Amino acid sequence: MTLKTITKDSISNKKVLLRVDFNVPLKEVDGKFLVQDDTRIKNALKTITFLLENQAQVIIISHLGRPEGKMNLDYSLLPTARKLSQLLNQDVLFTTLHEALEDKLSHPLVMLENLRFDKEEEENSPVFAKKLASLAEVYVNESFSTSHRAHASVAAITEILPSYAGFALTQEVNYLASLIENPQKPFVVVVGGAKISDKISAIKKLANIADCVLVGGGVSNNFLKADGFEVANSYLEDKPVDKTKKNTDFVKFADRLLDSNQQEHFLINDFLPLPKIIYPVDVIAAVSMEAKTTQTINLLESDPLVPISDDLMYLDIGPKTIKLFEMVIKQAKTIFWNGPMGVFEKELFSNGTTKIAKAIAESQATSVLGGGDTISAIDQLKLTSKYTYISTAGGASLEFLSGKILPGLKPLT
Repeated sequence: MTLKTITKDSISNKKVLLRVDFNVPLKEVDGKFLVQDDTRIKNALKTITFLLENQAQVIIISHLGRPEGKMNLDYSLLPTARKLSQLLNQDVLFTTLHEALEDKLSHPLVMLENLRFDKEEEENSPVFAKKLASLAEVYVNESFSTSHRAHASVAAITEILPSYAGFALTQEVNYLASLIENPQKPFVVVVGGAKISDKISAIKKLANIADCVLVGGGVSNNFLKADGFEVANSYLEDKPVDKTKKNTDFVKFADRLLDSNQQEHFLINDFLPLPKIIYPVDVIAAVSMEAKTTQTINLLESDPLVPISDDLMYLDIGPKTIKLFEMVIKQAKTIFWNGPMGVFEKELFSNGTTKIAKAIAESQATSVLGGGDTISAIDQLKLTSKYTYISTAGGASLEFLSGKILPGLKPLT
């Protein structure tokens, strides 16, 4: 995929409407909201600086949270405007869309209040898009993470203004596109997290491309159950969670995926064949996430006459699974990882995620990481710099990897 990325000629001395994703976590300190994690703001700095250096007037637009189309100062973007001002060492004029339409904006760097304070934003209203477009001559999308949403500031706006991609968005698309177009082999996909519903299309697409798919976390329970293993009281997303997936049975989906990938594709140490999709062979279990004691269950050696206790939950991958996954990762040339291997927030169930994170960081592979929980894990482990590329896009990256044409990207190609 080739995008129309901004150039000097496209933006110099022009009014530029820049869509970013400053939907960042906030914390309240002494009655004042502050930015807790400025990663997404920093991701946009290269594009913002480029625009300013080329005498463009920059009008930044974003959303924050889910205010449901109403003014709610708990979701104000003012803290992000202050943080941006600090990072750039430059004043940022913070205003509302209404005030911007009333006043002739002359400040070089402007940020508008949360777009989702107006319900027309999420309705992809052409009227709302025209209001935004009236402020500028050029539109730049630097928000890959919202590009899977047909919202006014992402989709409808592109029908009005000449539209380009920002530098960070272009880089993200290039990395993700390389995974599905021409990954260096062996290509290993690591999938975890609690829910399979948001990942089914991406898993299906990547399973066709990858040499090996390692499955952990709550997602693996669907594969275990599909292959006849007892999952006891473990989290299992076996029913549709929204109307768009009403005909999906996620256990049957896992079963079909296992059936279609039974051929042994991957060789450990060049001689031991493995199936393409590998789920845990052992797990760390407990009666709850708050439990003080755990037990290791070897799923391949469990005695069918001694059933696994119904009150147990599988909360992490076990030591044999970790060793197996590490061996596969060590041989990879390209790795994509989305989702932790267990409930890593709890120390008793963090070992699987920690070991896999370190194995990927220490590998010689091109490593691409996606997903908020996964990013939190490697941040805690201080491994961020060890990964080739970290996507903050979450749902958008998974939809892109599933092969969908994202409404925010199509106009930029």
